[in-house]
Amino acid sequence: MPLLQFDEQLIKETIDRIVHRTSNMDFTWDWPAGVAFYGISRAYAATTNEAYLEIMTRWVDEQLEEGIPPLTVNAVSIGHTLLSLYEETKQEKYLETAIEMAEHLKNDAVRFADGIFQHTVSQNYYFPEQAWVDTMFMAGYFLIRIGTLLGREDYLEDGLLQYHGHERFLQNADTNLYFHGWDHTVQNNMSAVYWARGNSWAAYTMGQALAIVEVTHPSYMKMYDSLRDQLSTVVRLQAEDGLWHTVLNDTSAYTETSGSAGLAAGLVRFNEAIGSPLYNKQIQKAIAGVLGRVSANGTVTGVSAGTAVMKDAEGYKGVAHQRIQGWGQGLALVFLSSLLTYKWKDSE
Repeated sequence: MPLLQFDEQLIKETIDRIVHRTSNMDFTWDWPAGVAFYGISRAYAATTNEAYLEIMTRWVDEQLEEGIPPLTVNAVSIGHTLLSLYEETKQEKYLETAIEMAEHLKNDAVRFADGIFQHTVSQNYYFPEQAWVDTMFMAGYFLIRIGTLLGREDYLEDGLLQYHGHERFLQNADTNLYFHGWDHTVQNNMSAVYWARGNSWAAYTMGQALAIVEVTHPSYMKMYDSLRDQLSTVVRLQAEDGLWHTVLNDTSAYTETSGSAGLAAGLVRFNEAIGSPLYNKQIQKAIAGVLGRVSANGTVTGVSAGTAVMKDAEGYKGVAHQRIQGWGQGLALVFLSSLLTYKWKDSE
């Protein structure tokens, strides 16, 4: 397989534009911030640019001073930034709040079907006994991270339980793709749509988990096999512009940037997990596709708005994609930052 070809300085400059545009957005303690600042944390890890650490620290400190609102599964995603800040600064206030989030999930989050989290978007919306693929990033991956960091088997195993439960209900055995949601009360996948950003939540976080979970753990191969099979279908659905359609298997749907960046980052992580540049061709196309969606001021364009489990494919295709979104900024940063530390590259 050929090495990736890209201008590393251009990637760094693009990351910098995206980070600084993101820092001028206003966020509450919720998932748009969770994904946006997670992306900045990955940019910091890849570049060690102290300005990125300062941006994260300033925002989180201000929020902690005001007091965090009641927690939801989606809002727990900010725990990723807290863990990154704690790992870098060793300040206990970040870890204490992250533990508060993990304890909320452990003791208070609504569950069904032997422990799967009912997805909660906010205090204003209630989706009884529904599993959404989003939870794999927002809460499952967070529990794996904090469980590993603290040596807490209860957190780690709960995070793995979420992965396996969502695989059980959401991954289609015929296509290998992940549905957006599952309604346990009626026992179906509702609209049964293969949503691009949803599949990226699964692909990227499974790739990340493979770098954390011991290969001797029984869950390792379960995640590996799920991700391997998912990506074998995903790569065959990549559009000519290097991106993926917001409904993955519908070429009439617009190509969407956040899901595409997350899927491409998943390809990077899977290559690292298997020790092979297997998907370099697809990653190469995605680099051009994502870079082409970043404006001069650092806005990531072509990002679909917040998306519930829609009634049908037309509902997903009708989701607006004209505005800047925290998750678009964050997932673009995740992908572009992953390139800087990638082994199989020949950057200029």
